Amino acid sequence: MKYHEFTAILEAGEGISVEFKRKVTSPEKIAREIVALANTTGGILLFGVDDDRTVIGVRSEKEEMDYIRQAAEECSDPPVPYRTTIFNVQGRDVICMEIPESTRKPHYAVEPETGERKAFIRVGENSVQASREMVKIMEYRSGSAGPVRIMIGEAERRLFSYLETHDRITVKEYSELINVSKRRASRLLIRLVRAGVLAIHTMEKSDFFTLMHDTG
Repeated sequence: MKYHEFTAILEAGEGISVEFKRKVTSPEKIAREIVALANTTGGILLFGVDDDRTVIGVRSEKEEMDYIRQAAEECSDPPVPYRTTIFNVQGRDVICMEIPESTRKPHYAVEPETGERKAFIRVGENSVQASREMVKIMEYRSGSAGPVRIMIGEAERRLFSYLETHDRITVKEYSELINVSKRRASRLLIRLVRAGVLAIHTMEKSDFFTLMHDTG
């Protein structure tokens, strides 16, 4: 990354593909941000910058670079490729970490002590845990599964009828609409997303689905 590109990112502030961090608090916490970017559209992590774009600088370049390596390689499964550049701003060092959008989604942040794995994605300026449905869709999109053929039955017809008068539907609402378990409703909705009929939208606390032509 060139210096002018770095300063443009700094000036623009945080967003879906940019996150500022005062410091690397711990590898496992930074891993959440890393996998969220890799699982979404890729992006930039700047270490040594406050949320208000104030340049604080990192205290120990070597220590923080080691934490970044651990986060991307040991606390992310599968490991996330990245590139780092150090920029000096008025005598303070800022570490710029570039993370490309992954072709191996989903990536999981791993808790070293327990081995617990959670997938994260970016929603606006935040990294949030991916739902079961989003994880499944990422798995299908990154795999070698062929196109999905769907049969339009009563469950699908009731869904389309519902979406004619409602903007969106959740897994819970669909399960109640067709009187099936949330797990079965989830599978049906995922299949329709894979077939290109529905679009999935992630909010901070839940997902919802719309017809593919309705992106609102």
